[in-house]
Amino acid sequence: MRSGVFKKFNREKRSGKTPVCCTNHGFSPSFSLAPRWFMDFFNNRPVAFPRTPTTPRGKVSTVNGDGLFIPLRREGNMPDTQSFLIDMDGVLVRGNTIIPGAQEFIGRLLERQAKFLVLTNNPLFTPGDLSHRLRIIGLDIFPEHIFTSAMATARFLQTQGERSTAYVIGESGLTSEIHRAGYVITDHNPDYVVLGETHAYNFEAITKAIRLVAGGARFIATNPDASGPAEGGIVPACGAMAALIERATGRSPFFVGKPNPLMMRSALNHMGVHSETTVMIGDRMDTDIIAGVEAGIDTILVLTGVTKREDVDIYPYQPGRIVESVADIEI
Repeated sequence: MRSGVFKKFNREKRSGKTPVCCTNHGFSPSFSLAPRWFMDFFNNRPVAFPRTPTTPRGKVSTVNGDGLFIPLRREGNMPDTQSFLIDMDGVLVRGNTIIPGAQEFIGRLLERQAKFLVLTNNPLFTPGDLSHRLRIIGLDIFPEHIFTSAMATARFLQTQGERSTAYVIGESGLTSEIHRAGYVITDHNPDYVVLGETHAYNFEAITKAIRLVAGGARFIATNPDASGPAEGGIVPACGAMAALIERATGRSPFFVGKPNPLMMRSALNHMGVHSETTVMIGDRMDTDIIAGVEAGIDTILVLTGVTKREDVDIYPYQPGRIVESVADIEI
């Protein structure tokens, strides 16, 4: 529906007057110099607004019969992107093996001096620990370029008022961040129960967590992943233990890590960048891509991990781009 300004424009134009509404609203009264899309719009003709091949969000668009822009999946680079959120497992590494092209991709980011963070739902290790483990297999990523679900969890707790005690199940990657957030870790009437992951889940610790949650402690979990990879095969992860506590208490946890867009927003704030100039690169439609979509971040799906090309169309949301691997992403 056209606004009153547009109706006034057409009324004055038909009468032969200079449309005052144009000058009042900053439009040029020199219609002979007006661009074609401008005149098409006011003459009720289909409009094809001028666009460069790449929109500011990095998607190629087309105009349908109603004059609406339709984003298309595409290949190619994203020249307006200034910062990157990059999933680790399935994008840069697969187990203890570097995915071909990953080191070169990180090198291009560093050479361009682009802002980026490698994201992981794994709360076991500190950024320093992860950086060292990656360096051992040949992937050089500094600790300041790593952001974990434990870091996002600690930042979330900092926003939750004056509560300052937590009972924590997890390793140093989580406990160090909880301490850094100003929380005291205790099992005596804590404000929160924070569940992460550990190398050896302890039945006594899980029982303690169940009793504290049942007694009124708020239940927070670092991530919803039910299982994770290990040398001998998969092992239970945070989501599996959270389900146990939830079933025993009837109280659901608040998951901070992917696919919660809160982790994306936390990472953006950590870098000091805006979602409009950031892209999320991931290998899973059900965690990385949906987290990016819900956070308003453009997305790239790589096919070196969990999701295969033939699986993409079953989801009601779509990635901005699909590439074979990070080696195909131009910076």
